[in-house]
Amino acid sequence: MRAVIQRVSKSRVVVDGNCVGEIGAGLCVLLCAMDGDTQEQARVLAKKIAQLRIFCDENAKMNLDIRQIGGGVLLISQFTLAADTRKGNRPSFTNAAPPNLAKSYYEDFADLLRENGVAKVETGIFAADMQVEIVNDGPVTICLDTDLLGKK
Repeated sequence: MRAVIQRVSKSRVVVDGNCVGEIGAGLCVLLCAMDGDTQEQARVLAKKIAQLRIFCDENAKMNLDIRQIGGGVLLISQFTLAADTRKGNRPSFTNAAPPNLAKSYYEDFADLLRENGVAKVETGIFAADMQVEIVNDGPVTICLDTDLLGKK
C-alpha cells in the first residue's frame, strides 16, 4: 500500500457538486492499494498513520499524533499513486490492486484508522471523479509505502 499523508488545517472532498467528506485540522490521506497487498500491511499502515507524530506540541515541536490533537482524517482512494513511468511518458497503473480488491481495502482502511483511535474518519467515494480541497499545514507531507516500512 502507498499513502501520501498531508497535515491539513482543513480538507474536503466534493463529488458531483456535493461535499461528501470534510474535516478541520488533521490529515488528508491519499491511499492506493497495490497488487499483492495484504490485510496485515493495511493494519501496519493504519497504525503508523495513527501514531505519526507530526503535530506541534506547546514547544512548537512535531511531537503529537492525530489522536492527541483530536483531529480528523479525510481518506481518499487514489489509484494513481501506483503510477509507473519507467517506460515512456504515459503512466501505467498495472501495479494497482484490482478495483474490487482495492475498494475492499479502502473501506477496511477507514475502519482500521478508527480501531487505532482516530475519532473522526471521513471518506471520498471509491472510483468517483472527486475534487479534493487540501489546505496543507506547514506544509507537511509524508509518503509511506508498506514495502518500505520496517526496512532500513
